[in-house]
Amino acid sequence: MHAVRERCVWTQQIDHRDLVPYLVEESAEVIDAVEAGTRADLREELGDLLWQVLFHAEIAAGDLDDPFDIDDVARGLTEKMVRRHPHVFAGAVASTPEEVLVHWNAAKAAEKRERTSVLDGVSDHMPSLSLAQKVIGKAAQVGVPAPHHRLADPASEAELGDALLALVQLARERGWDAERALRERLRTVRADVRAAETAAG
Repeated sequence: MHAVRERCVWTQQIDHRDLVPYLVEESAEVIDAVEAGTRADLREELGDLLWQVLFHAEIAAGDLDDPFDIDDVARGLTEKMVRRHPHVFAGAVASTPEEVLVHWNAAKAAEKRERTSVLDGVSDHMPSLSLAQKVIGKAAQVGVPAPHHRLADPASEAELGDALLALVQLARERGWDAERALRERLRTVRADVRAAETAAG
């Protein structure tokens, strides 16, 4: 990566923002490989995703004000994972996945003391359905109920997929934007979460 950055004129012009579309694309291709690809596909796509990490780190290493490199990234990740796994690297005990999550969340809360809302750190750049699942989970933590609808009662994950497709088809027929509709409802849920936090605070 260092050699490519040093000698490739295209690569020399790239900054962190320029790389974002490639990061999104490579992440999507890893997901495709996991869900429908071969082991060879997965190996290749993980390599492409790793290249994005290396690329960002190489750009960061050249920053005049606050440089860091891939070793700094790896060191920070190692320290974080050690802190978040006290049942592996320290004397804590966790015999169930739920107990592991308790340790993880406690360590994360200690690391992110500046956060004042359960919504802090939830990226708006997530795909809308993933964002919806995350926001509804955060809302439950502060007692904000999830919206309910008479159509929302599938019996399996496959039926859930059919129900989502049916709703998207309905939106298409009526000229509605399904993506916008979900994101607008999420803004309402976020506002409800913040109101509940303010009332409890």
